[in-house]
Amino acid sequence: MANFWNIFIIITGFIIILVASNQIAGLFQKIKLPLVTGLLVMGIFSGPYILNLIPDNAIPKLQFINNIALAFIAFAAGAELYIKELRSSFNSIKWMTIGQLAVTFILSSLVVFLLTDLIPFINEMNTYGRVAVSILIGTIFVARSPATAIAIINELRAKGPFTRTFLGVTVLIDFLVIFLFALTFSMANVLLTESGFNIQYFIILVAEFLVSFGIAYLLGKILELTLSLRINTTPKAIMILFTGYCVYLLSHLFRFFAEKYFHLNFYIEPLLICIIASFIVTNYTKFRREFLKIIHDLIPLVYIAFFTLIGASISLEVVATAWFVSLILFLIRLITMWFGAYFGGALAGESFRNCTIGWMPYVTQAGISLGLVTVVAAEFSGWGTEFATIMITVIVLNQLIGPPLLKWSIGLAGEDHSMAHKNKLEGITRAIIFGYEDQSVALARQLSEHDWKVKIATSRTGIEDTQIPGVEIIYSPEISLEELKKLDAKNTKTIVTLRTDEENLKICELVYQNYGIHDLVVRLNHRYNFSNFHELGAIIVEPSTAMVSLLDHFVRSPMATSLLLGMEENQDTVDIVLRNRDLHGIAIRHLHLPSDILILSTQRRGHMIISTGYTRLRLGDILTIVGSVESIEQVRLRFE
Repeated sequence: MANFWNIFIIITGFIIILVASNQIAGLFQKIKLPLVTGLLVMGIFSGPYILNLIPDNAIPKLQFINNIALAFIAFAAGAELYIKELRSSFNSIKWMTIGQLAVTFILSSLVVFLLTDLIPFINEMNTYGRVAVSILIGTIFVARSPATAIAIINELRAKGPFTRTFLGVTVLIDFLVIFLFALTFSMANVLLTESGFNIQYFIILVAEFLVSFGIAYLLGKILELTLSLRINTTPKAIMILFTGYCVYLLSHLFRFFAEKYFHLNFYIEPLLICIIASFIVTNYTKFRREFLKIIHDLIPLVYIAFFTLIGASISLEVVATAWFVSLILFLIRLITMWFGAYFGGALAGESFRNCTIGWMPYVTQAGISLGLVTVVAAEFSGWGTEFATIMITVIVLNQLIGPPLLKWSIGLAGEDHSMAHKNKLEGITRAIIFGYEDQSVALARQLSEHDWKVKIATSRTGIEDTQIPGVEIIYSPEISLEELKKLDAKNTKTIVTLRTDEENLKICELVYQNYGIHDLVVRLNHRYNFSNFHELGAIIVEPSTAMVSLLDHFVRSPMATSLLLGMEENQDTVDIVLRNRDLHGIAIRHLHLPSDILILSTQRRGHMIISTGYTRLRLGDILTIVGSVESIEQVRLRFE
């Protein structure tokens, strides 16, 4: 009973530490450092070497939290690999993945083996032991961080072939590195026990992979069954966490019975099982979006627990004595990655520039890398702590250096669109409003809040500046083609006319005849002029009936109306043009969308299509979507 009470106290104290760790680690983001780094630092301060809030004897008792987190991180990595969206860049992704996976692994393992005399805990090992540790380090060097890559892509609004390739490679490598780790981990066990490679070893190795694949398939079916239950998302999330933990329990049971009854070292890799099961759910079931939503909602909490606990496990004594070794390993990884990227880029036919900067996006490491480190540390207790501390130091260096290099490489590739977005240089978010009055000022203010650059054209003089950011009041004394050129109507997405019907019609005719059909929005003053504007393809607003229609919708469907009008907090409705060739021909139900995004309709060649899950997208489609502002920006980045 006393033992259970001690565990309860340890878990309660750890939860309190996690709350504080999350709050304080957030300060690191304000100084442009990754949140992961902040969590690791908080774990170090909470650990036995500084504040001792997490004592040394408490860390083994919290190992089950580590296992739950590792399984869920593997679920998250598998969910990122959605094969339908990688097809157009498959050739570049294939060769770059081979370069990064094979060349980086082989070169780094070889160089580490040659330098083992410099690494304290390896230099006393025999040749077999040195080979074992070298290939484990080489495997961890291969792992990447898709989460960091996606965050930076969103921040820079990066788009283009370079971005598509490195994101695809990053996701694919995080998937394949688990397979590589399962292989090298089994080899390391054999080398360290000096049992040698024989036919029995290879039979066991094949059996391990076959059993892992079989269990992964069953786990995928269990996850599918869990997601199909008609219950709230929270119980499903708890069941998924528990299912992941059960994979670790099953792995221990297999190993225990194999050693006890057959005297065999039979190990099935839980990370491999979880990542394959996640891949199956993401690509071959209808519950992908709900699965992604659960991962999106839970992964921040999982990261807090996982990285804080890892930070507490770091031995500062080893860091103090082996910092030089960590720096050497960090440089070895960078150099071997450069060779791998150049080799892969050359085989894929990439330009010389892309070959030389192709290594920069792959430096960052996080979840999977640290997960592999903890697996090694737990398996080899003798030297595992020193191994983990040195490797975590290398990963932290990669996490600090990686994001700036990734941003730099995107800029060098000419695919950084953050400034274009910030300064509205693309023209697609510009509007001109003809007529100065309360309604035009209110409309301009609302558009400006949604990041539009607005001009109000008026023939009135003596108007004071509205002081609305993004809104410019321009004196336009007449309606003519010259005035439209001065207003830069050619590069404007939407024109709104709030003058008399005669003036509005003249503006619409000039735009229609000289610039093609813009989005023309006309406030109609008299009903008998309706057909004149309708022939020009204008969107006509009739004040006499618009208010009645709006009130009618509010009475009959208030929630839907407020949502479409953007009255719900952090919600909006926008039109997005599909320009990403990777998405051409994909059915809407196969899109990798945020869980809170809903596609309402699709406009194709001027015809409106009521969208269903089976609607296949075409380049140039205009999609009307509703969702949170953050999610809409992610969708806009991928679609446009």
